Parts: sequence; C-alpha cells; structure tokens
Amino acid sequence: SLRAASAAERLRQGRTCYDHLAGRLGVGITDALLARPRALRRSDGGFVVTGRGERLLGQIGVDIGAARGQRRAFALACLDWTERRSHLAGALGAELCDRLFELGWVERRGSGRAVALNEAGSAGLRELLELDLARAL
Repeated sequence: SLRAASAAERLRQGRTCYDHLAGRLGVGITDALLARPRALRRSDGGFVVTGRGERLLGQIGVDIGAARGQRRAFALACLDWTERRSHLAGALGAELCDRLFELGWVERRGSGRAVALNEAGSAGLRELLELDLARAL
C-alpha cells in the first residue's frame, strides 16, 4: 500500500538502529567521517577515531571520553540493511546520535524509528563535514 511504501522510504532515508543512526543518514555521516576530514579509519570490524576526528566531533559536543569509558565496544561498523554498507555503531555511534538529537539537528518522524535531518542539521553537518546530506537524502 502507499502507506507502507511511504513508511519504508522514511526508514531507508533515516532511522535509529538500536541507539545509533542508520539508513542513508547514518551511512552518509559515516562515509563523510571516513572521507573528507578523515575523522575515522576502518579497523577490524569497526572504526578508529583519529586525532582530527576527536577534534571534529568535539566541536559539536560529542563526548568521546564518555563513549570510551563505557563497558561496550567503542566504534563498531554495523551493516545497514537498506544501504548494504556500514554505519557507525557502538558507544561512539550512540553518543553521536544522542548529540545530534540534543542539538535538534535530527528529529523523530512519527512514533517509530524513522528520523530525519532538519534544516539546522543539514546546515550544521554541511559546515562540519563539508557534505550536503540533504541532497543525498
């Protein structure tokens, strides 16, 4: 039905995957962190945050120390079921997701897991990552 197709498309665009961002939004942010500022590097099923990445994420208030202090994996790669590429998971993925909600850059769409990047978030991530995610979504 049209309603089911619309809901599925919202989930493909952006959603939470447990406590981190997924869909085109989550994959787009992860790709940007890997590419442009080289904030992340791939490593054995996950990611390593570079010094540049710590400074970059710190600019928007992501508490990397708190993420490292948790009793769970720090920066995992989670295979996205719609995009078939990895997005950032683990404690760091959760911290980033929480911070984007706190900043009001990402908003929930309805009562489910669907989320969307709003205008402020699009501008903020464009400035931070030099990437226009609004076009990709």
